Amino acid sequence: MSCAPSPPSRPPLRRAVRTGAVLLVVTAVLAWWLWPSGGTGPQGRVTFSTGVPSGVYQRYGELLREALRRDLPGVRAELRDSEGSQQNLARLASGEADFTIATADVAATYVREKRPGWKRLRGCIRLYDDYVQLVVPRRSPVASVRDLDGLRVGVGQSGSGVRLLADRLLTAAGLDPAADVRAVPAGIDTMPGLMERGDLDAFFWSGGLPTNAILRLSERFAIRLVPLDADLLGAVHGVDTVHGGGEPDGYYRSAVIPADAYAKVPGRAPVRTLAVANLLVTTDRTDAALTEAITRTVIGSRDRIGRVVHSAQLVDLRTAIYTDPLPLHEGARRYYRSVKP
Repeated sequence: MSCAPSPPSRPPLRRAVRTGAVLLVVTAVLAWWLWPSGGTGPQGRVTFSTGVPSGVYQRYGELLREALRRDLPGVRAELRDSEGSQQNLARLASGEADFTIATADVAATYVREKRPGWKRLRGCIRLYDDYVQLVVPRRSPVASVRDLDGLRVGVGQSGSGVRLLADRLLTAAGLDPAADVRAVPAGIDTMPGLMERGDLDAFFWSGGLPTNAILRLSERFAIRLVPLDADLLGAVHGVDTVHGGGEPDGYYRSAVIPADAYAKVPGRAPVRTLAVANLLVTTDRTDAALTEAITRTVIGSRDRIGRVVHSAQLVDLRTAIYTDPLPLHEGARRYYRSVKP
């Protein structure tokens, strides 16, 4: 009696899965090998929250966007004007922006006060220092912050880091920011014009040197910079400790505005002041590969951007990793490891 031939045996399921996985790996390796050098890189749209139209943050953002177009053609960067550091961090934490620049003291305040989304903030790069500049008309009798009592003073917009600093400086000088001065909540885009028209007696600004808006003002209107004396600088540290309960020395430092920062300002002497670091900031929501690539572009474009925004020349790879008070983003950490000697 004849028997029908038995059907061919099928390979076990595990063997089929393993074979399929090997094929996928081989295909991926071939695709990588045959693809043009560098691959496609990160893709998509990122939003940068910058600053007022005539401020350093905005100009820096414009130049960085050009660098990203060159280095990361798959990434489309959009810029959004803002009032400054405080608004920038709020936008970042809420998801309205992906990257921003903010001063370290504002970041420390945001974290210490546990404002919405504070746990999500991550640092990428310590950029350059901002210098506090107290500007008055050349013939003004104001010789110190204490002399601002009763005057019309530009203190920055409510969402700016300037506002935080102005309030601290006035408080350290024994003045109530809400009662002892006629505070004008304006930004660097409007304060020079207000002074030129006689509507401001003084204004505070915190920015890189030189700040173009102040430079242009000095070329058409006689101004001078008021020094911040050593006693006041010490008092500011005390005010920050009282308000925030932290260690302010890591964020504020005594500094000097060089004599040649503004050629038209009389005296040609250095001006004692306060400096605070700027940070490139993102959140833990941002992809690590994208953050690594943007960090690389920022460091790599330092000299090119610095030819226009002079303060950007001070970005230093040796100190860029120190983003205190914010933890370093994993993508930025990968970049620093990749360039570590």
